[in-house]
Amino acid sequence: MHDLAQFSMADMAACSSALRQMGKGAQSMEEVSGRIVEYLYGELSGGKDREKPFALVRLFKTHSYGELAEDLRSFAQRLLGREPASNTKCLTLLATAGIKPEWRSRALSVGHQAIPLASVEGVARIPMIANLVQQFGLEVSQILHPEPGVVADLSKQSFNVFHVEEAVGNPNIPAQDEFIVAEGIRSCLGFGGTLPHGDLFAVIMFSRMPISSNTASLFRSLSLSVRIALLPFELRVFAAHPNAPALPGREE
Repeated sequence: MHDLAQFSMADMAACSSALRQMGKGAQSMEEVSGRIVEYLYGELSGGKDREKPFALVRLFKTHSYGELAEDLRSFAQRLLGREPASNTKCLTLLATAGIKPEWRSRALSVGHQAIPLASVEGVARIPMIANLVQQFGLEVSQILHPEPGVVADLSKQSFNVFHVEEAVGNPNIPAQDEFIVAEGIRSCLGFGGTLPHGDLFAVIMFSRMPISSNTASLFRSLSLSVRIALLPFELRVFAAHPNAPALPGREE
């Protein structure tokens, strides 16, 4: 395990090596994503005799609405309040790991299974997503309408991290009372990049211990490792039979 409170270059290198291997023997990007979030949730510790620092770890990928399964299309339509255009990008939850049973299946997510990104203006009304894209060094338009030449350039780029050192009261982090305060979330950290066809992928982690900017910057290097693991499955995104246990309760 790696102590998040003393996370070092050596820890980063070890995590990077492990993440690059996550695609071995997998059948879909969803399966690889599950391995990635479970690894990060389980292998990063809060130090000796402390509980796991992350309450919730998730991996998202943008996906065209018209290429989603019927249940995810229905979900996106309910969120948007209308039928999105077929080429509308949806920020789609591929994998989730967390402290609550209902946070361990993407099919149980109440609000985040497939978030339609219908326009630049619409994304601006979702502060966390808009801020994540900005901190990655991207323009929202590049995510909504990827152009071949731009995509080729982005695929060679190293991306920044999305980091909110103090999550409580931060306007870019939603669900303050019911999630951030209730679960004792101190910091939020994300990293990711783009795939060859222009889709964005992002790992987002909510920590119960504070994460400094110095520690957060080390996670930038993990973006490439996750990309390498996901890359072979760009045309095989979803598992044939996703694990969707029926559990009581609501999820963040």
